[in-house]
Amino acid sequence: MDKMTTFLLRLPKELKNRLEEKAKEQNRSVNSLMQTIIEDFLDGKKQSVAVSLENRQFVGQVVSSRQIDSDNGLVQVKGIFYRYLIESNLDFDSKKNYIVIEANGNILTLRPIN
Repeated sequence: MDKMTTFLLRLPKELKNRLEEKAKEQNRSVNSLMQTIIEDFLDGKKQSVAVSLENRQFVGQVVSSRQIDSDNGLVQVKGIFYRYLIESNLDFDSKKNYIVIEANGNILTLRPIN
């Protein structure tokens, strides 16, 4: 797995809003969408395509709270256990279902479904 890094990116508010809307339409995080857009641009691709197995198989997948082991920080998706983060660092709520919005290596980012 590639090591990850972070950097600050300043954008006009309207562009940020458009990115957030597009990510939500695709049930992805803004980070996942941006990473795909940048990879595709650098590879000369015109369409954004999720490349990893996890992105192809898990992004958009609904996860019930029964599949989440909050004590150990694991979520089971299609029979495979992954570490997870909940969007916006929200606490786990056993009464909610979640949707996978990003897959980075062995870490899935989940968004609560209201």
